[in-house]
Amino acid sequence: MSTDNAHAGLADFLAAGTDADEVPELDRLLRARPLLGAFSTLFHGSEAEVLMRVMVLGEIGRNADMPRWSPDSLRARFAFIDPVKLETVLRRLRDHTLLRFEDGQYLLSDIGRNAGAALTMLLELSGEEDAELGFLTAQLAGLQAVDRDTGDALQQLLGKLNDLTLHFEDAIASGSEFRILSARRRLAANARWLDRGTALLRDLLADEDIPFERATLAQRIGLAQSRLARVDASFQRALNKIESQRVTLGGSGISSSDVAGWLRGLDAAALAGLCADALTPCPDLTLLAGGHELLDRAEPAAANEPVPEAAAAVLPAPDDAPIAPAPQMEDLRLLELFGQRMARLTAPSALADIVPGGSFAQASYRMSLLALLRDADADGMREAGEGPIADFLRMPVDVRFSEQLQPVEDDNVAAITVGEVVPRPADPI
Repeated sequence: MSTDNAHAGLADFLAAGTDADEVPELDRLLRARPLLGAFSTLFHGSEAEVLMRVMVLGEIGRNADMPRWSPDSLRARFAFIDPVKLETVLRRLRDHTLLRFEDGQYLLSDIGRNAGAALTMLLELSGEEDAELGFLTAQLAGLQAVDRDTGDALQQLLGKLNDLTLHFEDAIASGSEFRILSARRRLAANARWLDRGTALLRDLLADEDIPFERATLAQRIGLAQSRLARVDASFQRALNKIESQRVTLGGSGISSSDVAGWLRGLDAAALAGLCADALTPCPDLTLLAGGHELLDRAEPAAANEPVPEAAAAVLPAPDDAPIAPAPQMEDLRLLELFGQRMARLTAPSALADIVPGGSFAQASYRMSLLALLRDADADGMREAGEGPIADFLRMPVDVRFSEQLQPVEDDNVAAITVGEVVPRPADPI
């Protein structure tokens, strides 16, 4: 596309009286028109046409031992494509300078090879979660390796890190266990890119000739990475708070989180079936006034007569409330027995050895007690009250959980979280 044609097309988008040469943001793009035209050629048309062009261009550039292809070798390589369609693809790539045809052979042009290499990097990272951060980190590493301007790459990286920070903060603020766990997995998926980005920034700041603006930008990226490194602790505190508020349904051992997770796994039709007999529409409000009552009110008002006041409604005299029977004492025998068992520990014991036993509800109760004990340690506080629960929370043991599960040979428990209970050493006298 010529410069005049490009400027004529841009005039339709720019404000009246504004010339394309007066817009600094367009200057670099106008100078890179051949490269942008290459991508326009690749991605113009239907999805099938785009896939064919990208595939043919990539396969031609992938064979390093044979950079030049004869028409017969291309037809043999792409025998699974209709010959007429293949010729159409090759002609379009050739007409738009992505391919060159010299001495009866096809070869990639410089622009075509660069476009193919850029797409290869994107496709290589496309199968990973949060591929954007990996691509931006790789882009920064490449620019730094060839000693090119890294300003735009640093800006893009900082924008991505700030976006991740806001996403994680929103997940914590939502109070949703599922959103927090999803955000935590996303943080773990980006951990290696954060580590590599830190190494790149360290090398960048080690350069004594780095411009002040670049150094400031790199420091802001370092601060953003530090905030992300501390997010995992915030995730754990939020999950601990949710754990303390979790409700167990009766003696079944099933928690409200289990029910919520089960409901989230149902499709819309199943959810509608559950709600069929559980929800009813709100009835219409009925006006509780008859015609004669409205007439009694309207006649005095029409005759300018005082409207009689409504009779005062006096509440009946108070009566003594019935005396309720004393509430039943909570059965804490299972807590006391478990506490005695914990007190006898002399060496670290796996959760799989001390939690199962009896019914699933009893094992779930023991697991919740250990989670409560772990949370008391995490907050740096010990129960100061009296009674069996306070005594249990003051036990000199450390509870450690992990995110893995292990099978258990028990009739009522199939698997349990990998963890251990470690007795604390006795304080020296």
